[in-house]
Amino acid sequence: MSGALSLKGLVKRFGDEVAVDGIDLEIGEGEFFSLLGSSGCGKTTTLRMIAGFERPDEGSIHLDGQDLSSVPSHKRPVNTVFQSYALFPFLTVADNVAFGLKYQSATSADIRRRVDAALDLVQMGKLASRKPHQLSGGQQQRVALARALVLEPNVLLLDEPMGALDAKLRKQLQLELRSLQRLVGTTFVYVTHDQDEALTMSDRLAVLHDGKVMQVGTPSEVYSQPANTHVATFLGTTNLYAATVTAVDAERVTCTAGGTTLQVAAGSHRASVGEALSLMVRPERIEVSAESLGDLSGNVLQGEVTTLTFRGAHTAVLVAVGELTLEAEVANVHGEPPAWLQVGSPVCVRMSPSALRLLPTG
Repeated sequence: MSGALSLKGLVKRFGDEVAVDGIDLEIGEGEFFSLLGSSGCGKTTTLRMIAGFERPDEGSIHLDGQDLSSVPSHKRPVNTVFQSYALFPFLTVADNVAFGLKYQSATSADIRRRVDAALDLVQMGKLASRKPHQLSGGQQQRVALARALVLEPNVLLLDEPMGALDAKLRKQLQLELRSLQRLVGTTFVYVTHDQDEALTMSDRLAVLHDGKVMQVGTPSEVYSQPANTHVATFLGTTNLYAATVTAVDAERVTCTAGGTTLQVAAGSHRASVGEALSLMVRPERIEVSAESLGDLSGNVLQGEVTTLTFRGAHTAVLVAVGELTLEAEVANVHGEPPAWLQVGSPVCVRMSPSALRLLPTG
């Protein structure tokens, strides 16, 4: 089994609309790769072109070096799991899983062996005789996965398969799906609009917007080092401000945002004096304290708490610092915010230069 995918210059148009606009991607064998983006970004269309359900207007798709342009969908070593699962309601779980094998001229004994193995893999062996209507949503998803994996595809495509599940079950199945992928070693290409899913499960991910790839990287790279403001705001919560560069040296970029002067570690963007950029910092990278946090000249600022929002393990804090409003996170103590954290309280805020990042505007 292999499963290395190469997408080169993929373009897909529907009338005057360009759904996919020149996508280039390299997906490694055995990788869990996510296509992440909002509705209409081109992620599902890209998946459908890999599956062979849509033909690209331009570009090529290679799987393990083979050009798939002339290969029909049913002959590609690729299977797809959809959000709807598409199980046959009149067949048992075992017969649903076995359905595709019957078209591969497999023997009855081989079919039984492979079906049993696939159901055991997704922990559904004890429910093999049930019908789909007797299963929960999570169990139906496991059956759909078993039906796809039993055919031993080189690549498994998953089109928002957890979209219909409740939040708690989704989180549980995210971990199960990631463990399953590592166990079988099949290349997974996973389409989702849910940033938590992509960050939790992916080896790497591509953020798509308006049919283009904005950034490709590991979850930590894309989250901590976004390529532009779209990626920064789409993944997680971020503070984003218009900034102007006032000085540059080998280690620091000095900029002003909302009348506040801040130091940014050099390297996040090749900045020049006078350049207008966007300044970002994640809430968890901002330290908030009732006590002094050091010299006010080193990204240490004084502000006032304006809003508190309890979120379980932490409290989201809005702090007014001059013309800026910073969102930060403060850890709760024994399930409660610290006693000193009150609306209207003066606080000290600190951001290390490495926590800040300068991005191109737009």
